[in-house]
Amino acid sequence: MKNFFVLALIILGTQIGLAQDIDNNNKPDPLSKKGQMFVFFGWNRGAFSNSDIHFTGNGYDFQLNNVSAKDRPTKFGIVYFDPAWFTVVQYNFRAGYFIKDNLALVLGIDHMKYVMNQNQTVNFNGHISDPKYAAMVQNGQVDLSDEQFLTFEHTDGLNYENLGLEKYKNLINKDNIDLVWSYGAGVGVMFPKSNVKLFGNERSDRFHVAGIGTDVRTSLNLVFWRHWMARLEAKAGYINMWDIKTTLNNKPDKAQQDFVFGQVLAGIGYTFNTKKYK
Repeated sequence: MKNFFVLALIILGTQIGLAQDIDNNNKPDPLSKKGQMFVFFGWNRGAFSNSDIHFTGNGYDFQLNNVSAKDRPTKFGIVYFDPAWFTVVQYNFRAGYFIKDNLALVLGIDHMKYVMNQNQTVNFNGHISDPKYAAMVQNGQVDLSDEQFLTFEHTDGLNYENLGLEKYKNLINKDNIDLVWSYGAGVGVMFPKSNVKLFGNERSDRFHVAGIGTDVRTSLNLVFWRHWMARLEAKAGYINMWDIKTTLNNKPDKAQQDFVFGQVLAGIGYTFNTKKYK
């Protein structure tokens, strides 16, 4: 009787194992099938090409040529993990839905930071009616280093809110690990909170739809246990902002600029099926 009981347990365990194997085999690979979703949160570093910035307003119409800028990453610390402060850092959010096998529609928010390099002298074209600031232009150039003429940032931030299509391809498929490559492109609106102080005026600091952006992107996604994912993404794109607010009032003062950007980001995410598989 005892031997029979042991044999019965062995047979039952074998059947359960086979059922689990069949169930696992019927579940699709992660990031591969229509109806799957993923969410992702990460952090970025960015780089920007030089750009010409055109300023217009009451009493001035001029352009600063070949202006350089950089990003401003927050020093690593608890701020990167505290939900109350996550918007302080240069962050990225993604939500993707597979509309077809291996093809996802991805909603993204790229919170970059753009800071004009203050210690630079740039070429100047145009006119300024205020004699104080007109006198700062010497031999067709203006020195920005003392911050009296201009400070210019998109640090709260250079927000690129975009929608993209991404194609996915499984490179490695193991029991608990998948490596999936993706590539795609996106387009969206620029919604910066620009910090601008021009000619000693009160600093402009408010959110505003300023223009559009577009990008191409590629990523590697390492998926553990079919759900948890680590993502490394590279992106390059073009930004054109023709309505950057430079004052706090309702005057028509504004700036225009366009530039190319590059971005590398990394973070963690979760992927899941929206329907059951037998």
